[in-house]
Amino acid sequence: MTRDVARQFTDFVTTHNRLVIVVMIVLTAGVGFGIVQDQGDVDEGIDDDSMGNTDVYGALEYIEASYGAAESDADSTVTTDVYVIADDGDALEREALLTALEYQKQVLESETVDEPLVADGVDGVQNRVAMTLLEDPDADLGAQYEALESASDEELGAAIADVLANEEFAAFYLPATADPGEANAEAFRMTFEFEESAGNPETGSPAFEIEQELFETAEAYDSPAIYVDGQPVWAELNQQLLSEIAWLVIPAVLALLLVILGFAYRDLTDVVIGFTGTVVALIWTAGLMGWMGLLNQTTAIIAPILVAALSIDFGFHVFMRYRERRGPEDPIRDSLRRSTAAVAVAFVLVTVTAAIGFLSNQFSPVALIRDLGVAITLGVVASLVIFTTLVPALKVSADGLWERFGYDRRKTALGKGRHLSGVLEIGVTLARRAPVAVIALVLVAGLAGGLAFSDLDREAWQQFDPDDVPDWQTELPGPMAVESHESPLVEQMEYVQTSFQTDQEGLAAGGTGYTTMLVTSDDAGVATAEGMTALERGHERASEEDETIVLSQNGEVRVISVLTVMEMAAAENESFAATLEAADTNDDGVPDRDVDAVFDELYEVEPEAADAVLERTDDGQYESMLVQVPATQTYGSDRAAVMNDIAGDMAAGSDLEVTAVGPGTLNEAEMGEIADGIVWTLLLALAGVLVALSIVYRLVHGSFTLGAITVIPIALALGFVFGGMYLVGQPLTMVTALLVSITIGLGIDYNIHLSDRFCQELERGQDTVTALREAVTGTGGALLGSAITSGGAFSLLILVPEPQLTSFGVIVALALGVSFLLSVFVLPSLLILWAQRAEYGVSSDSSPTTDGGG
Repeated sequence: MTRDVARQFTDFVTTHNRLVIVVMIVLTAGVGFGIVQDQGDVDEGIDDDSMGNTDVYGALEYIEASYGAAESDADSTVTTDVYVIADDGDALEREALLTALEYQKQVLESETVDEPLVADGVDGVQNRVAMTLLEDPDADLGAQYEALESASDEELGAAIADVLANEEFAAFYLPATADPGEANAEAFRMTFEFEESAGNPETGSPAFEIEQELFETAEAYDSPAIYVDGQPVWAELNQQLLSEIAWLVIPAVLALLLVILGFAYRDLTDVVIGFTGTVVALIWTAGLMGWMGLLNQTTAIIAPILVAALSIDFGFHVFMRYRERRGPEDPIRDSLRRSTAAVAVAFVLVTVTAAIGFLSNQFSPVALIRDLGVAITLGVVASLVIFTTLVPALKVSADGLWERFGYDRRKTALGKGRHLSGVLEIGVTLARRAPVAVIALVLVAGLAGGLAFSDLDREAWQQFDPDDVPDWQTELPGPMAVESHESPLVEQMEYVQTSFQTDQEGLAAGGTGYTTMLVTSDDAGVATAEGMTALERGHERASEEDETIVLSQNGEVRVISVLTVMEMAAAENESFAATLEAADTNDDGVPDRDVDAVFDELYEVEPEAADAVLERTDDGQYESMLVQVPATQTYGSDRAAVMNDIAGDMAAGSDLEVTAVGPGTLNEAEMGEIADGIVWTLLLALAGVLVALSIVYRLVHGSFTLGAITVIPIALALGFVFGGMYLVGQPLTMVTALLVSITIGLGIDYNIHLSDRFCQELERGQDTVTALREAVTGTGGALLGSAITSGGAFSLLILVPEPQLTSFGVIVALALGVSFLLSVFVLPSLLILWAQRAEYGVSSDSSPTTDGGG
């Protein structure tokens, strides 16, 4: 029944080829129009409800509930930071301060910036200095500019020193390298505060239009430079990088594709038709994504590349099966009808099972991965439609035209040549002689690779390192040169990230400038000598850590905890100082007895400061403490490792529990959830594919077990991909998690084509070995061409210095290569054992001995 439907459909396509071409052109125009549809913002975050079971997220919720982060006034506004960076001098000189004021005046001329700005929403060193000179906190920017311009050097110096005497202000608005005792710094910060309604709810930052205005205005200033920390910087750098990648990789990919396809097809017409099919499939993919609101920068890169790989594979099968089926006397239409019908059922199976693999990502906690699963599924469906309609119709038309001019269009299929057939038949030879040994060996290797999954490094996002860019790439001619990493924007971004605190507030007040250590105890509370010792260790460890992770101001790490609050209180209150001294038997400023009493008196003299770092219950018990460790603006896995090490040292040898909560540790927790999600996604995908193939193969070939046989190499492929990632040092990130999970969608393609071809040959009366040989050399040749073409193209992404795209290329090429090798050299052993159990005759020669079918 299924074969009959396929034959009827392909008969219509090859008979009415011109009509099909016209209809497909019209449909392509309509579908492709979706590319220009307005798209919503992409959500790259992880679902909050999926984080609820993690220790870090639990600690975050505890802090918010116990220390009032949810009530922070900062939630009502959004802020963007702008930095003034001196070229080689002092940013606190008159000219730099005047430049900052001039910039503020210029951007506020724009309604985009001025209208959503809150009252007194502009602040910075230059504003504070000018208002100090004027002795007027309400002076407008014009008056501030005149005051700075007219002040004498002595007046200006005194005003700067007066402003920077506020240590908290100086710590936030000046870089870590600034000496608080000196009135000079190589950079300073200013802030713009806007109404919450003008912010982006996804990022908590000002809307893109506001930051774009700030960014474009800043581009006119270069001495001193003005850097705007926000979305437009990333957009600008991404655009530069994508342009460079395109010039670096696309010519190499096209050249490689032309060489490989030219060798595989040995026919320019087939190359052009195949390319046309791939391009149209990509237009359909992007158009369908546009109509469904899934088209954004990330999906527009990843989905089309994977769809291109699958469509190239479809093209190989259409052309190579046609070459196999066209005999010396066979007309074009009949041969193409029979060959396309033969692969159409496999195409449908590939589409259904690939969709199951891709759509299993709907269980992922990451919205972006869910969107990509849908987008790639749309691309697979588009490829099925194009390569069963437009491509066969174009092939009939083109070959018919050439033969009317006297050119013979009969070609030899790849894999049927003397040299390649000998290589491909190795899998058949192994299947005949030692199928059990082959399967056992591969099972052990696949299991070993699968075990490597737990040892993969986990990172939320791979960080781009400019030092990793090879010198030869920067020296290429013209637009091919990779130079975006040398952009002043990159230098300014790196300087800001390593030199400035993210914000003034700790996590308990709604900020992210600190990583917060939550200290709790299930037993006697935290008002113990043991708790004080843990805090002291936390201070010491933080001061010893890498300055690129833990922010230091002039060599000092300003950790905030009850110890610093007590030190401040003792300096201002003699009675509390006496209490603290009496409780400190070691004379180190850390109480080790009567800690409850010390805390009680601290609440009397400094209630607000104590309440920010201590949790006191209604009955006077102390349930938890916070330690705020100042952090730079780096968000990689290194930050999580450092903060977790500090927390571990604090809790060591005690009954206390210390949890580090900050951007780094939250990202690490996210990756743990994603890793768990991968396991469930893979299991669901494999189960779905197994059920679907078993049912379809029972209907088409009369065997449930053949579906399971076809799925086994996919499970093995996953193990090999995990092992390969471990060996080449590829970490598990949000992007690589997606790529690993869709290995099923890519790999099942190869196995379905081979097992379906094997069954077709058996049904034609061939014995098992002959049927296997025909499948491996015929269909296997198409698989070889597809694997080399797509895998080679993806492998060229290793040229890209951007680690996300490098990982993309490595993992997809690895998945394609492993899937091909398993389908051609391992699947035959599984198929021959299945055939024996199904009572097909097995012969060592080519004479048919079949006596039945299962």
